[in-house]
Amino acid sequence: MSPLIRPLRSLANGLGMAWWARVETEGPDVTYWFGPFVTRRGLERELGKFLEDIGSEQPSSMNHTVLRTRRGEPLTIAADG
Repeated sequence: MSPLIRPLRSLANGLGMAWWARVETEGPDVTYWFGPFVTRRGLERELGKFLEDIGSEQPSSMNHTVLRTRRGEPLTIAADG
């Protein structure tokens, strides 16, 4: 990975131009954020591994949305708190 990628991701996120995936599951009811990525292509290239990892928890349903936004902590939000 290029040494410039981390500051570039941070800048893109700060400007609201970074690509993120919001993954929502039921059973458990959790929202996961995956990112930031400078390009949509970069996000889509890595997203499958992330979805597979979440799927290993066997949620009853899982949906994801790819969007350009600014995001900070927390990156995992449980419905119960």
